[in-house]
Amino acid sequence: MNMLKLNETPLRTARNFKINNIKLENVEIPKKIEKFDNVNIINDNNNVSIKNIKNDVNIKYGVGEILINQINEKSNVNLEINIMGKNNENIILNFELDSKNKNLIDNINIVAKENSISNVIIKYTSKDDEVFHNGICNVIAEKNSKINITIVNLINDVSNNFYTINNIIKEDASVNYRIIDFGGKNSISNYYSNISDRASNNVDTIYIGDKEKVLDINYIAELYGKASKINMNVEGALNDYAKKNFKGTIDFKSGCAKSIGSETEYCILLSDNVRAKSLPMLLCGEEDVEGEHSAAAGKVDAKQLFYIMSRGFSYNDALKLIIRARFNKVIKKLDEDLKNIIIEEIDRRLK
Repeated sequence: MNMLKLNETPLRTARNFKINNIKLENVEIPKKIEKFDNVNIINDNNNVSIKNIKNDVNIKYGVGEILINQINEKSNVNLEINIMGKNNENIILNFELDSKNKNLIDNINIVAKENSISNVIIKYTSKDDEVFHNGICNVIAEKNSKINITIVNLINDVSNNFYTINNIIKEDASVNYRIIDFGGKNSISNYYSNISDRASNNVDTIYIGDKEKVLDINYIAELYGKASKINMNVEGALNDYAKKNFKGTIDFKSGCAKSIGSETEYCILLSDNVRAKSLPMLLCGEEDVEGEHSAAAGKVDAKQLFYIMSRGFSYNDALKLIIRARFNKVIKKLDEDLKNIIIEEIDRRLK
């Protein structure tokens, strides 16, 4: 495969911005997919059923047709998670890619039944071998359900990560995401939500790009229901020669009166050689709504850096403190084990 064109925006912008899609050269999509055995599932909830069931992927957007077709035809992990009642313990899916499990094509369907409450953690890690990940997390949140989902990408720096998230959020439901995107030489993600009456959706994302990493983040929310809400908050840092595109679209559909949508993205530039593009969009087919967006990028504040260093911290340690503070909205919500892993990863990438 010489060229992949992925992650199309829902509305085209001027071609010279070069942000309507991402083009990747010389990315090899594996044709032969072996069995994947290295997944650890932790579930101590009596109200949660996890089964090996293959569901066809039929979604509006996604990372790209060629990758969605691969999931439909060759997925080697297929899970359906049905959540009933109020659950206190986390549902945890740990995927570790290695030399014997080099290609992961996962199709995860999560159904949060009416009035249910739950927390799901999905983590992807890998060892030193070059690996390939292409996955989808498809969520249906039924009426008055609440689900918190944490997705962590920590695969190594020589591998490719493609990820699609698709949400159907029904009346009075609440779906909250924490997304940590640190891994891969190419990490391409697509997020979509269809939001009904009085439903809410929050997405808090942190990312780090270093070396020659390419990140392309495409978030889309369509508000169909009255008094529905969407909030996207994305924080990131780029170092070395990394490149990042952020595309965020909030679409107020006709009939979604009294709805509220906001999106913010801030990128810390740690090198003069990085490249950061942002495209926040608001689309509106309804009058009585509130929408706001912002995007910014900049270097670390010199006065803030000087103040921290004057307290005895080295330059690198001061940088780490500043970035941790920016990421703290996500980090503080993680359990202790995962929090420590993320802090160690930040320190490792910014050494």
